[in-house]
Amino acid sequence: MKNTLKVQRAIKNVTQEELANIISVSRQTINAMENNKYVPSTVLALKLARFFEVKVEDIFILEDGD
Repeated sequence: MKNTLKVQRAIKNVTQEELANIISVSRQTINAMENNKYVPSTVLALKLARFFEVKVEDIFILEDGD
């Protein structure tokens, strides 16, 4: 699954650490998501969408085979 998390962070001008603190996860979790090594839970995806004020589908994109 691809994501636009890094782009969304740049738009809001927040660091991985700041975002992690806001949504109550570790910076390593944010890093892993940005590098497509971790697929978030539904709750985490919704928290991210709410913070960035976008739809979940604007952050996470299913690819063929996902």
